[in-house]
Amino acid sequence: MSLYLIGDVQGCASALQRLLDKIAFTPSRDTVYLLGDLVNRGPDSAHVLRQLQSYGHSARCLLGNHDLHLLAVHYGARKAGRRDTLDGVLQAPDRAAMLDWLRHQHMALLEPIGAQSLLMVHAGVLPSWTAPQTLSLAHEVETVLRSTEVAAFFPQMYGNTPDHWSDTLQGSERLRVIVNALTRLRFCTAQGQMEFSETGNAEQAPSGYMPWFDVPARRTQQTTIAFGHWSTLGCLPRHDVLALDTGCVWGGCLSALRVAARPDGKGLDTELVQVHCDQAADPQA
Repeated sequence: MSLYLIGDVQGCASALQRLLDKIAFTPSRDTVYLLGDLVNRGPDSAHVLRQLQSYGHSARCLLGNHDLHLLAVHYGARKAGRRDTLDGVLQAPDRAAMLDWLRHQHMALLEPIGAQSLLMVHAGVLPSWTAPQTLSLAHEVETVLRSTEVAAFFPQMYGNTPDHWSDTLQGSERLRVIVNALTRLRFCTAQGQMEFSETGNAEQAPSGYMPWFDVPARRTQQTTIAFGHWSTLGCLPRHDVLALDTGCVWGGCLSALRVAARPDGKGLDTELVQVHCDQAADPQA
């Protein structure tokens, strides 16, 4: 049995199929973890959702900002933007089944791999959060998404404030901070104040900010974290964070990382597998 992490697919169904073929993925034997942004900007989001849905528990998926955006458009909380490619889902005869499946996916996952724990999120983890706390907070959002209150959630989800975590937060502000951290975070201060305007690489941090994974005394430092979302970051040559968004939809690669426990029990063995995207989205479209 093999376990693979796959970065942001964003509707690139052909690249996903070629990547699964390259790793010889077999649902009865293997497990793939998709790190969010399954849909949008690419040419065939509906095919991606149907394919992943068909794999059952062998494909475990996180929700990214684009996935939540699709749900928000469906529930009338947002209008599709000019760069969105969501009509294939929204106008499909099986859209209800696809979107119901999507809203039952995860905001974070914590999985044991041998003696190690691997925390998976779409974007990032605030420095004050532990791994179990991250999972618990993610579950708060998942509970709302899977409930009858889901339509009321999306109009309150958007916004950049509050821009930091407090255990005293309640209601929509609490959920908004959780969503922003897990699906939009790139840079924050040492105190955990988030910044959302800069999308460049790690060296382009605004003054006073740093990549979330470089915050000193981050409480998840002893847990390996896998994430996507940050296409300008590329793959990081580090053992503590595994970055898997390699810009497939923008003409880069779609990446899968095979992950296994090392025989000595110290850390993880990884193997990177990539395919080039055959159809890049126009960033100006």
